[in-house]
Amino acid sequence: MSQKVLLNAKEVNIILHRLACQLIEKHNNFSNTVLIGLQPRGVFLANRLTKILEEDYKVKNIQLGYLDITFYRDDFRRGEKTLEANTTKINFLVEDKNIVFIDDVLYTGRSIRAALTAIQSFGRPNEIELLTLIDRRFSRHLPIQPDYRGRQVDVINNEKVKVNWKEHDNEDSVYLIEK
Repeated sequence: MSQKVLLNAKEVNIILHRLACQLIEKHNNFSNTVLIGLQPRGVFLANRLTKILEEDYKVKNIQLGYLDITFYRDDFRRGEKTLEANTTKINFLVEDKNIVFIDDVLYTGRSIRAALTAIQSFGRPNEIELLTLIDRRFSRHLPIQPDYRGRQVDVINNEKVKVNWKEHDNEDSVYLIEK
């Protein structure tokens, strides 16, 4: 197994600030916008973006939630591996809100399809957008594309993209790993 660095900590930081600026351009003061981090690893990106928006760009009152899509996946109960649920934490209404789904890697699009189904349990949003740190081009199974992307990469099927977050993995980095 070999691995190649796609992004180092400095590059991740630059991309996070660019994504935060793009969100401000579209959503201004976030008065009708909520951020939803998709469990498990989209939560790290959502937390980091929220912190940048609040501390560096002085955006106040950002509503941030976490959505678990485990039981909405179309491969639920198909594999041998037992799936473990994460925590959904959405302490606000999504009815008529603009939602930004946040995930670390967009691969087949099936996780986002599951998230679209799962969020319906919380109301009918006005609009849903997608923000991803990494967009694995040419790997989509469904017609889903990000509205905001940190970086687009070409990855073949025997390769994996691994995003590391300082608060969980002791470093900010993105690796391309050959299986």
